[in-house]
Amino acid sequence: MGDPWQWYCDIPVVSRCYLTGSFLTTAACALDLVSPFSLYFNFGLIFYKGQLWRVVTNFLFFGLFSLDFLFHMYFLVRYCWYLEDSTRFRGRTGDFVWMLSIGASIMIAMAPFISVHFLGSSLTFMMVYIWGRLNPHQRMSFLGLFPFTAPYLPWVLLVFSVCLGNPVTIDLVGIAVGHVYYFGDFVFPAVAELRQFSRVKRLVRTPWPIRLLNTDNDDDGVRVRWAM
Repeated sequence: MGDPWQWYCDIPVVSRCYLTGSFLTTAACALDLVSPFSLYFNFGLIFYKGQLWRVVTNFLFFGLFSLDFLFHMYFLVRYCWYLEDSTRFRGRTGDFVWMLSIGASIMIAMAPFISVHFLGSSLTFMMVYIWGRLNPHQRMSFLGLFPFTAPYLPWVLLVFSVCLGNPVTIDLVGIAVGHVYYFGDFVFPAVAELRQFSRVKRLVRTPWPIRLLNTDNDDDGVRVRWAM
């Protein structure tokens, strides 16, 4: 099959599934097999009409095939891959799935109040934000014009997206949810250890059935101290 197939097989399983689902969803819309109007998040249709698939499909549609679609796929694959293959989540597929589930659930709870119908970009921004915070000393540059470190990447992308005429709400939702998750999974355990909390030491704990997906059975995982 050549190098593209090998590249596809090298993508970690969750990232590969997300990429495949997004591509197939877009292809189905491009071929008029499915209408985008049957995919978007709609509180009334989900909870009163029983169209439960919208809870998932609104995260899979990034628009029809275009330069903007390729832009989103690039960042989805790149940073979903980076995060899934990071020290925190390598060998811990269940923890990674639970992270995405928490983020998606918070976004779904917010969606009816902010009039956002497709949340795939928000979920991507969440992953970019978390990856950036886990790699505070990673040097980067935007279009080769100016350098910055990884924690600033979501903000650089946010400004770029706004300059292209995209609404700021979708990206801000991803950054906000990413910050909430980062605090719960990385900052709070460090604070609890430092202050010797006796009752609550972790806010994020993967449920046992999902934890079965982990190949690394270290329940405590790896906690990264945040940079001041």
